[in-house]
Amino acid sequence: MAADLLVAVCLLTGATLVLVSALGLARMPDLLLRMHATSKATTLGATLILTAAAIDFSAIAVTTRVLAIVAFLFLTAPLAAHLLARVSYFLGIPLSHHTVLDELAGKYDHASHLLAGAEAPAGTREAQGPTGQSARR
Repeated sequence: MAADLLVAVCLLTGATLVLVSALGLARMPDLLLRMHATSKATTLGATLILTAAAIDFSAIAVTTRVLAIVAFLFLTAPLAAHLLARVSYFLGIPLSHHTVLDELAGKYDHASHLLAGAEAPAGTREAQGPTGQSARR
């Protein structure tokens, strides 16, 4: 009885978070805000839905698979969102007119794709001088 109630709470909460994520995708004004809404809420919503499945089946095989899927979600979803946001900024996707602060403005070199103060990795052309020696910036 208590397990069924816990499963129902996890399912409803997870489904609500996924719904909020979908609403955020439709309602947010620019790409970065849409990605923020979807990556955070969807990851937690899917985790709650998977947790409900693990509790309902109460088998070691299912629980192991759920833990593996949740670990994969928590490792990949934020990383994918970060990389998509970075690429969108590099490509110049416009921010919403509601955005009041752009912390990368003036700090990003569009030619080398480096932030101000960031050094190029050793062995790359930006890090080496014309003779192959390491160049200081």
